[in-house]
Amino acid sequence: MSNQTVFSRKAFSSFSKYFFFSLSFLLLFSIGCQAQQGKTWLQFEGKSGPGKGKHIVLVSGDDEYRSEESMPMLGKLLAEHYGFTCTVLFPIEPESGNIVPSYQNNIPGLEHLAKADLMIMLTRFRELPDEQTKFFHDYILTGKPIIALRTATHPFHYEKNKNSPYAKYDWRNKSEGWEGGFGQKILGETWVAHHGEHAKEGARALIDGPAQLADHPILRGVNDIWAASDVYSVKNLTQEARVLVYGIPTKGMTADTPLIWEKAAMPMAWTKEYQIEGGQKGKVFTSTMGASVDFQSEDLRRLVVNAVFWGLDMPEKITADLNVSIVGRYEPSMFGFGTFRKGMKVEDFK
Repeated sequence: MSNQTVFSRKAFSSFSKYFFFSLSFLLLFSIGCQAQQGKTWLQFEGKSGPGKGKHIVLVSGDDEYRSEESMPMLGKLLAEHYGFTCTVLFPIEPESGNIVPSYQNNIPGLEHLAKADLMIMLTRFRELPDEQTKFFHDYILTGKPIIALRTATHPFHYEKNKNSPYAKYDWRNKSEGWEGGFGQKILGETWVAHHGEHAKEGARALIDGPAQLADHPILRGVNDIWAASDVYSVKNLTQEARVLVYGIPTKGMTADTPLIWEKAAMPMAWTKEYQIEGGQKGKVFTSTMGASVDFQSEDLRRLVVNAVFWGLDMPEKITADLNVSIVGRYEPSMFGFGTFRKGMKVEDFK
């Protein structure tokens, strides 16, 4: 046997060991990632449709409006009807592994934002570890599109780690250039107050706006929205924001109650461009509606789905009859503090 043959066999043997080791490592890594699916985050894979190949990350994390219920519903809808791959993140209590919306310091899976094409967020008063918030900050730097719902006007609140590089996101921030924190800087408004009487007055969307908005892509097919969550006060909306929908409180908590005309109409959905220091310019759609019970409104779901296509520069895909039907069962809980379903795991929202 020649020395060359012996060398070739040794080389092949070494290559085989390296190949199988690498294959095993990739397999274990893949299994590890899959193990987190359904435990700390959910992923709904899009099969076909105009959203095929696009990745949406939906971030829940509020202690009142049950975003842990609405975000999986929207993720399923966007994946099933339009082919988007949707990853849903939740506030997880580390000790129990349960979804605990009042646990404000942990939303695992934010690293998915590194490969996201669009983010939908509904968080409130979070103070996350810097290593988690960095993924959020890095996403903002890319200038990719954002859909911000309800309490996303005040998603961060720094009480303990005031020296964090992300403490400027705090809704009460007063530092120059970041007054009002994330909400004011990125969305155009931070938390002000309830304009409607909370949990006693609903909100009616006034869809018929100026003529120049009549064919705005986000409004196509949107005719009637009543939301159980009341109207937010909006007082400092930046001039560059473009209001699409105004809202006015209703005298009760059902869709048939009359409007309270004595109360002024407030902006309830708008678009705006954003850009932070060192980052790219991006665009955002904000709505102060978004409680899980609000999404029983077909046209509110339509508004958000339309905003997804608008945010991804696909307005030609928006028609007045887009399918926004709910996939599977959706029985949202009424909003309120401490009303979340106890003992729920991520896998329960599959």
